[in-house]
Amino acid sequence: MSESVSRVWRPDWPCPAATVLAQQRRGAGDPTLRLYVAGRHWRASRTPEGPATLALAVRPADGEVVAEAWGSGAAWALDQLPDLLGAADDWTGFEPRHPVLAEARRMNPHLRQGRTGLVLESLVPSAIEQKVTGKQAFAGFRSLVRRYGEPAPGPGAEAGLWLQPTPETLRAVPSWEWLRLGIDQARSRVVVTAARHAAALERIVAAPAEADRRLRSLPGVGPWTSAEVRQRALGDPDAVSFGDYHVAKDVGWALTGAEFDDLELAAFLEPWRPQRGRVPMLVGAAGLRRPRRGPRLDVPGHILRVTK
Repeated sequence: MSESVSRVWRPDWPCPAATVLAQQRRGAGDPTLRLYVAGRHWRASRTPEGPATLALAVRPADGEVVAEAWGSGAAWALDQLPDLLGAADDWTGFEPRHPVLAEARRMNPHLRQGRTGLVLESLVPSAIEQKVTGKQAFAGFRSLVRRYGEPAPGPGAEAGLWLQPTPETLRAVPSWEWLRLGIDQARSRVVVTAARHAAALERIVAAPAEADRRLRSLPGVGPWTSAEVRQRALGDPDAVSFGDYHVAKDVGWALTGAEFDDLELAAFLEPWRPQRGRVPMLVGAAGLRRPRRGPRLDVPGHILRVTK
């Protein structure tokens, strides 16, 4: 087992670490992120300095987050910890403008949006989630990681933690293997293309104002995928997942009583620019979801994007 490095971080607000970390999770069975395992939260990532396992223990009474990390990327993961847990997320200037949002903010005063600083890590599962049900997407991502990834460093493997495949490995996965994983050609093509441009994608972190344009310059990456990546990798407060099957409908239902389409959502959110993403975030945090009608689908239907 590799040696660990550690740090104690004292956030200047009551940081809900598990809630913020859950923003990065791809389904309850995500092999790269495990919450509440042996009293700690676990995350595996490929940092610019190499693989890392990060384990977090939260001590609310002391106002501390005790972090321990293993692997060649351990020091990077510890340095990035505050951003991961939302320290860089600034709500200054955001006005709820609606009583439902005001109440949601009052009930979730410490909610922040974290950022990983790792673009490909967010893009791979986002591409896999295009045009399919959440169940299908999460299963495909799990299969990809467990077949072509590797166990996380240190005790991460014992916690059931895996690293995503390297860009080199993703580029080499045969077309028929993608199909065995339950990932069709359209989605696997996006992943492979992103892996071929991995180095350029990671440079987006240094130019967040250009992030949407650069991401959408990749074939197969549209507004939804770009927003999903910017939310997680960059903590972009203006990123809205236009094209999602639920987001527009849920926001419209929660705030006006009528379901929105994407055009209606865009017009409604305009007063909140450049923090439009706060609105769906608060609606979700408050658990405000329109009543679902009919049986749940087992075929593509949960996330029906027109342009991804």
